[in-house]
Amino acid sequence: MGGLAARRRRNLWIVFSITLVVLLVAGGGVLLALKPWTDEFRHGGLTIAAPPAPVRPFPQVVPAPSNAPSPTPSGIAGALARVVGNPDLGAFSGSVSDADSSTVLWSGDSDKPMIPSSTAKILTTATALLALPQDHRVSTRVVAGAAPNELVLVGGGDPTLTAQPDGNGYYPNGPRLSDLVAQIRASGSAVDTIVVDVSAFAGPTLAPGWEPRDIPEGSIAPIEPVMIDGGRLDPLVEYSPRTATPALDAGRRLAIELGLDMDRVRIGTAVPGAQEIASVHSAPLRDRLRDMMVHSDNVLAEAIGRELAASVGAEPSFTGAVATVTATLSRAGFDLTGMSMQDNSGLSTEDRVPARLLDKILATAAEPSGAGAVQPTNTMARPETDRIAVTLAPLLDDLPVAGATGSLSNRYVNRDRAAAGWVRAKTGTLSVASTLVGYVLDRDGRVLTFALMSNDRPPELSRPALDAIAGTLRDCGCS
Repeated sequence: MGGLAARRRRNLWIVFSITLVVLLVAGGGVLLALKPWTDEFRHGGLTIAAPPAPVRPFPQVVPAPSNAPSPTPSGIAGALARVVGNPDLGAFSGSVSDADSSTVLWSGDSDKPMIPSSTAKILTTATALLALPQDHRVSTRVVAGAAPNELVLVGGGDPTLTAQPDGNGYYPNGPRLSDLVAQIRASGSAVDTIVVDVSAFAGPTLAPGWEPRDIPEGSIAPIEPVMIDGGRLDPLVEYSPRTATPALDAGRRLAIELGLDMDRVRIGTAVPGAQEIASVHSAPLRDRLRDMMVHSDNVLAEAIGRELAASVGAEPSFTGAVATVTATLSRAGFDLTGMSMQDNSGLSTEDRVPARLLDKILATAAEPSGAGAVQPTNTMARPETDRIAVTLAPLLDDLPVAGATGSLSNRYVNRDRAAAGWVRAKTGTLSVASTLVGYVLDRDGRVLTFALMSNDRPPELSRPALDAIAGTLRDCGCS
């Protein structure tokens, strides 16, 4: 019986197999054509294109030639004549220099104090490079409180702390709130109250010439010594509305992460010498300067200003930070006549800086060998001026690239496109002022620095007019 049953099963299988083959052939052989081991079967009948031929990169970034012909003042003046008279510039001043010779090639009312807007960050960056090591960091700490079950979040001046779950907040390489939380839990500290210590900063939290509406519009937050993602309500959006209480909000977020009631968070002061429970550190100064310049970050500029003030024992306030910048640049030999600042970011409409000063700083940075350095004063030897020039050189790498990065990414795209990639400059934009300060390689291969400042015209008119001037310098064979 067992053998007969086996033969019946085999016969049934043969009949089934023959029937399946007949059905497949009758169906046009479609399934027979798509064999399971073919690429067509795996990709739903689609064909696969051959891979493209490999492309070899050919880098074209090379140093400016040392033997490029020197432009002449008359050549520059002739090239600029058709663009500097544009009425869209309004009240205009400017200065153009040859970096190799430290010679001013063209100037137009360059001693006149003008609203610098965000090009004021060049002053802050230059001061930071002169006064602090590039790996300088600031810390945010948590210490034991004066009462049982109380911890104090001590702001040290860093607005780049992030609470993003993956740690990737607005600022690259910013410290993580989650690291503070992990250290607190590892310490075994009992906690039911968070105190936020903001005593690291002094004075008003808003500068003269700032508008309160700039907080919800996303340009600024009140300047306090601890913030999460610069006080942004949406931590990944550059011009997100900001909070009006950034330090208190940082304490509240710490409480949430620890599972505490937000009502148990208040502003206070740490006890001197209190035991440290946790700490995190900012990115190095060099990284924060780059982020400040490329994205024109006002909060970061003001925090770095106070970092500078604290480093020399000055009051960590708007007044102390401005005084520190003024003293540092003056000691470096720069002529500050006409400079009057209320902040370190350039957001204040009461700030004034002459184009001559901004151009001189760029020209000094663009000649790191020292040939373009500021001239020595009676107490400053030549080697010191050479050191200043070399020290300021990293400022050039912090400038946005036309048509490519930061605040210049959407400019030189639809017009003046020949200058895209060649112009590198710090932008400045307020409702009453537009400015552009940077450098460009001209058609002959010569490095030209420039400071272009327009006041009393809306930015939709003045910015294209400024871009045209810098674009003309790029196209200039003015030797």
